Amino acid sequence: MMIAGLALAKRNGVPEGDQMTCGPQHCLAGQTLRESYAGPVETWPTPWGEPGIPILEMAAVSRQAPRRGTPAARLGERLFHDPRLSGSGQISCASCHSPELAFTDRVRTSFGHNRQRTRRNAPTLLDKADQPLFHWDGQAASLEEQALLPILDPGEMAGERADIEAWLNADPDYRAFFAEAFGPLDQIRLEDVARALAAFQRTLHQTTDFDRFMSGERDRLDDQQILGLHLFRTTARCMSCHMGPRLTDDRFHNIGLHFYGRALEDTGRAAITGRPEDSGTFLTPSLRHVSRTGPYMHNGIVPELAGVIAIYNVGGPRPRPRPDQLDDPFFPTPSELLESLDLSPEERLALEAFLRAL
Repeated sequence: MMIAGLALAKRNGVPEGDQMTCGPQHCLAGQTLRESYAGPVETWPTPWGEPGIPILEMAAVSRQAPRRGTPAARLGERLFHDPRLSGSGQISCASCHSPELAFTDRVRTSFGHNRQRTRRNAPTLLDKADQPLFHWDGQAASLEEQALLPILDPGEMAGERADIEAWLNADPDYRAFFAEAFGPLDQIRLEDVARALAAFQRTLHQTTDFDRFMSGERDRLDDQQILGLHLFRTTARCMSCHMGPRLTDDRFHNIGLHFYGRALEDTGRAAITGRPEDSGTFLTPSLRHVSRTGPYMHNGIVPELAGVIAIYNVGGPRPRPRPDQLDDPFFPTPSELLESLDLSPEERLALEAFLRAL
């Protein structure tokens, strides 16, 4: 442990003469890591910073989630579990976002209408109230829009606007629920369904051990997790993209998993913008609740957190264009943020332990 602590301090630029009191919990500039992270966040070791990228510091989620008992949220929860929103009458929002599975489905990619397999992994709906963009490609700019798209997608729920609105307006219970939630409506529209679903989703918040740690309960993380926290902030470079209270920069990056020109091809954001520079880029997911929301990546091809860490540790995959792709402007360019990390086995385990606290 002491040797590993010395190596860690050296890699983080601590002068050798400052390594005076290394203990069994690793050391940094004469302090154990636990001591270094005992005070307010502004006293913590400086996080890794990429040139030109401002770092938003870690924090507990400060917002107070809306109460689930409001009429709009209650209506949204009812609709969330109602399979009549789908064309088959057999798929609800909860089919891919199960409350028992941290509002995911824990499969590689979700199954939709007629058991079609969709091409992307279903992200959790927990702690999305403050998120500016939704879906892996950012095609939805609000929770309301996000809620509407799967309902009408022919490969997902395959609902028909006219059919959904017809049965809702003919249902006296739903008419009463919508009136209670939004006031008298001449006609219930699908946009009103989206309003209710979004109201429910804004209530989906769960406090984590890391929230409690950030709020001052410093015993919430053990020594291994403290080491993982330090690595996350420094040599593992995680905060280049996973920062702030929600642990995401809400930006798009290419980490080499686009499979361009192959069976699993997915150009990500470029399918929305049409811009070559967006080819193969995907929205940075929040790492909140990450241990409960695998498998990982936009296509769910990484089953375990250890595999995610291994990918970043080697600097990510770097597919090269075939001869016939050399002049293709849409062949994705890997993010400049990807570099080999050279984390030791002990460090990778510590990083995984910290991620499980999120």
